[in-house]
Amino acid sequence: MTALILRHASVAFLLGASVLPLRSQTAVPEPSPELTPQMISDAAADTTASAPTLPDIPGKRVTLSRKQCIDIALRDNPTIRVADMEIKRVDYSKKEVLAQLFPQIDFSGAYQRSIELQTINMNMGGQNQSLKMGSDNTWNFGFTAQLPLIAPTLWKSIKISDIQILQNAESARASRLDMVNNVNKAYYSLLLAKASYDVVRQNYDIALFNADLFKKKFDQGTASEYDVLRSSVQVKNVEPQLLEAEIAIRQCKLQLKILMGMDYDVDIEPDVTLKEMQQDMYGYMMRQGWNLDNNTSVRSLDLQTRLLKENVNLKKLAWVPTLGASFNINWNALSNGNALKNQQFHPYSTVGLALSVPIFSGGSKYYGLKQAQVQLKEMEFQRENLLNSLDMQVRLALDNIDKEVRQISTNEEGVRQAEKAYQIMQKSFEIGAATYLDLRDSELADTSAKLAYYQAIYNYLVSTSELDLLLGKEDELIPSETVPVINTTK
Repeated sequence: MTALILRHASVAFLLGASVLPLRSQTAVPEPSPELTPQMISDAAADTTASAPTLPDIPGKRVTLSRKQCIDIALRDNPTIRVADMEIKRVDYSKKEVLAQLFPQIDFSGAYQRSIELQTINMNMGGQNQSLKMGSDNTWNFGFTAQLPLIAPTLWKSIKISDIQILQNAESARASRLDMVNNVNKAYYSLLLAKASYDVVRQNYDIALFNADLFKKKFDQGTASEYDVLRSSVQVKNVEPQLLEAEIAIRQCKLQLKILMGMDYDVDIEPDVTLKEMQQDMYGYMMRQGWNLDNNTSVRSLDLQTRLLKENVNLKKLAWVPTLGASFNINWNALSNGNALKNQQFHPYSTVGLALSVPIFSGGSKYYGLKQAQVQLKEMEFQRENLLNSLDMQVRLALDNIDKEVRQISTNEEGVRQAEKAYQIMQKSFEIGAATYLDLRDSELADTSAKLAYYQAIYNYLVSTSELDLLLGKEDELIPSETVPVINTTK
């Protein structure tokens, strides 16, 4: 969008410069009636058909404030929905770990049919005798229950799961803050595009009025054909700029609708203009310091540090013995012949404890612990470097905001002077003391000053939004009392 506005200004400047050599050949025009806004609008209305326009977007038109756009994006954007679902997924993962603290009960059943019974030979009274052992049918089924009594690594895993939930919650918060920043910039871009369109449209209406005025003078014999052609060419030169400005509005609306998850058929209109935004802009004029505790990168790094600390403790618990309890109850039956008849099931049960004491593992536990400790030490240096980098970014952002505040003040004064110069040149042109080229130069200067003024306001608003993202401000995350429900089906 910035490139578009600068292109408008540069094109206007080049158009004015390209006709300067012809100034010496231009005859002094006859005095013309005073140029008023009503005359310009009437002339533009008479030739509206010649203005380049794009077809309207069919569908519902809604007027939304910036806060409403943010609320809709935080509610309907797929990226935010995925982040919220990720929190649920990790919560389920924690419950999965918690479930290991409860007894694990399994049921098992088995049936075995003997094809050939086992035969053994025995020496009884000096004679060898062969005996077949076993039964044709063997049934066995029962329940097994296991319960961990001392499981330090499992207990630590539950605490690690809590930190992972906080990490995902912070990731979702970071996604929301980033979404707020993107919606802000898209909304401000739309305001800038509409303001730029109004400026270019005003320039186009003036050029159209002048072309119509010279044509009437030419019909009366008080203007040359060259003046008519020159004013007509000026109209044609502004038409591409007007079309580009309208295309920029469409693109900004499309970007905003994508962020909000809206359908293409919904037409968005802002409830405020870029000039009206200047009234509530100056909120970062202080230099008392700032707090980076809410920065998403800092909070994520702190959570990662906590996770590494718990990982070090987990590695240490690898040397701690574990104890578990088990209980079994089974029923079995042995029979010959039909597997479904004459079965007699006899129960038996056992209860026991299982102790596991780690003794030697080749040093794998020791080196795993050292590796985790090194990672934790690295995180301390990373946090220090991150804080220094963020502190520098905040300082630069505040410097840019102060610079842009002064730029707005300067450009506002430039607009006032450019408008006054244009009025003076208009009067001079009416009495024949100035040429049409002088008048056109003042028009281009007025247009460039207004575009620069709106660009400065846009730069300030974007800088404050970026600073809010750096500081992790959550004011925009609080939903409004009323959020319009708009069809977002795609």
